[in-house]
Amino acid sequence: MTVMLQVSDPHFGTERPTVVDALIEFARKQRPDLVVLSGDITQQARPAQFRAARAFTDCMGAPVLAVPGNHDIPLFDLLTRLRHPYARYTAAFGTDLEPVHRSPGLLVVGVNTTRAWRHKDGEISQPQIERLAALLEGATAAQLRVVVVHQPIAVTRDDDLPDRLYGHEAALQRWATAGADLVMGGHIHLPYVMALKDLARPMWAVQAGTAVSTRVRPGVPNSVNLLRWGQDSTPGLCRIEQWDFSAAKQAFVCVKEAEV
Repeated sequence: MTVMLQVSDPHFGTERPTVVDALIEFARKQRPDLVVLSGDITQQARPAQFRAARAFTDCMGAPVLAVPGNHDIPLFDLLTRLRHPYARYTAAFGTDLEPVHRSPGLLVVGVNTTRAWRHKDGEISQPQIERLAALLEGATAAQLRVVVVHQPIAVTRDDDLPDRLYGHEAALQRWATAGADLVMGGHIHLPYVMALKDLARPMWAVQAGTAVSTRVRPGVPNSVNLLRWGQDSTPGLCRIEQWDFSAAKQAFVCVKEAEV
């Protein structure tokens, strides 16, 4: 079985140390084959925050596929934002802003949906859409095909509609025809699994909450997603588990499961 852990929006600089420790322990127990870090790794893109985030991911015991979020570009240092927006990010997580992970059971493709000229909103361009489609079309039948973005490609609440990616409609249609199974994201700190409609094939949006930050929504605790795919799961299905931090147990506990 292939196991993938999705960690999103940790916002280092606002992290809760007890939750960080619990998540490291959780990862060590689950032993994922891949950790997906879907953006807003830091709160203010400060070097110390990136160093703390990198130290955290180095403790996870698995390869990490990361994409930047809007908080990972300096907001107040305008010169750096405009001339070298990703310099601090790349110093910690490497120069590839759109990494690809391949294994016998997985094809995971990251997309940089941030833009230096946008404060919060995300965007995906036609060249990015086509690049990903070509990668997806080259996947094998045994691979779960996953796209990783930061801002959501689909939402469950009207209040979150403004947070959808610019270009999301074209991306969904093209990636569905190319064979995508899941589009993983974060940004809105709200976990859910959502079937996407009116596409060429079944496809799901998988959103994660904020993993370790104090910046939680009311009634929505820190959470991560764990995906299981392959030999020991139901054939042809991916099991997606939502794990929330329990203050009473000081640990992450499974609160919801979905098979897609």
